[in-house]
Amino acid sequence: MHELHTLDALIQRFQQQKPIRASSLIITLYGDTIEPHGGTVWLGSLINALEPIGINERLMRTSIFRLSQDGWIDSDKVGRRSYYSLTHQGHRKFEQAFQRIYNPNRPPWDNTWTLILVHQLSPEEKKTLSDELRWQGFAVVSTHLIASPCADKFALKDVLRLHQLEDKVVVLDASSSSQFSNQPLPALVEDCWGLEALAAQYQAFIALFHPVWQEVGEKERLDPKSCFLTRTLLIHEYRKLQLRDPQLPDELLPLDWEGRAARQLCRNIYRKITAAAETWIEHNMESAVGPLPNSNEAFSQRFGGLL
Repeated sequence: MHELHTLDALIQRFQQQKPIRASSLIITLYGDTIEPHGGTVWLGSLINALEPIGINERLMRTSIFRLSQDGWIDSDKVGRRSYYSLTHQGHRKFEQAFQRIYNPNRPPWDNTWTLILVHQLSPEEKKTLSDELRWQGFAVVSTHLIASPCADKFALKDVLRLHQLEDKVVVLDASSSSQFSNQPLPALVEDCWGLEALAAQYQAFIALFHPVWQEVGEKERLDPKSCFLTRTLLIHEYRKLQLRDPQLPDELLPLDWEGRAARQLCRNIYRKITAAAETWIEHNMESAVGPLPNSNEAFSQRFGGLL
């Protein structure tokens, strides 16, 4: 039992997932904790940090090996101890994913779209491209058209170059015309971007973490270890949602969009428990030169500011 009773339910839920996705949880820990504290950590600290969640030493070592093989992390041996940090590739992937979690609300939409005409692609190439671009906010609108209202052109170029499709597609910029009705647009967005299923996932997140918010709000003193574990699982679950969320402009989302309430809940819990969680990190996680360094400046700006 932990001092936060809601934490036991979160850990039980994580352990019931089969198979346990230890590697994904480790990446969450790196993004949320290790990166803002210097980026490198002793293997023993990782084992100590995640063992209460159900990641034992054997599973940790296996997961670390797989992450190394997949190009996510590098190791550095000092004496008999091993220290791990994200590779350049891993750091780039982390930045793309975690900006979605901690950044404040997106700027107003400029009413423009990026359209990709894919009529020259094979069915296999179309699927590969649409799968790669889905997390960037693109969706298949018709047989030969992929579209996004929030495209990152540099990221799009990287994907096209990676799959050698630069000379096989046509990329266009477009905008809605004020001369015609935009009433069909919400239905198109809901259908093509699968908002109904995503809304249900956000509702499940809110149901899972609202009791956590109620409990931490009632506590005069928060247990550092419980707060660290809760924060890790909070961001782990929220990160999975953000990787599924196309990050559409607010102007294209329903007025009662569940993603807004989920973000507010995540931000509130994070702000409430972070001071205690940081206390546990400072006393229990090590780099090659001692305790992890203090968090960087970017950390304090998460969710629009942690103060």
